[in-house]
Amino acid sequence: MARRRDQVLDAAVGVLGAEGLRRLTYQAVDAAAGVPTGTTSNYFRNRAALIDGIVDHLQALERREWERFAAGTDPADTGELAEALAGFVRHATGPGRARTAARFALFLESAARPELRAPLARGRQRVLAWAAEWAGHFGSDAPERHGRMLLDHLDGIVLHQLVFPEEEFDPAPDIRELLDGLLG
Repeated sequence: MARRRDQVLDAAVGVLGAEGLRRLTYQAVDAAAGVPTGTTSNYFRNRAALIDGIVDHLQALERREWERFAAGTDPADTGELAEALAGFVRHATGPGRARTAARFALFLESAARPELRAPLARGRQRVLAWAAEWAGHFGSDAPERHGRMLLDHLDGIVLHQLVFPEEEFDPAPDIRELLDGLLG
């Protein structure tokens, strides 16, 4: 039963990320999940419940993805940190594009549905703590502030790459320059 619900939620994230909030319908999710018509509505009785389910599911997926990234990242200097972060940005705007677009769609939805902000903020807090830890490790005199500035920059370049994709996209030089400015 839980596998079918996860299947529906994975499909919902895909629909949201690829087609946007307006195209997020029970029928679209059922079709994307390859499940019988009505399956999504059996799990989520209304659109708000579906969106809440997507938020929780997306947070769990991104937490696992970020934990894998963070566990595999042990930079010796800011140049290595910049390269690791650039790799994460490339993934978020390449293979992880639909999931990233879904997250941004939920950010915008939270403007109309403030109850979505708390779960979205929890995910951001975990990443902010990681960024502050690394900023402090590399000598920041204001690690929380510098970590936030770094993440805000990453969100910005990810958003721009989603909306205005560049074929020769390389975020590493800008990330390196920002890190050198903040921590150098």
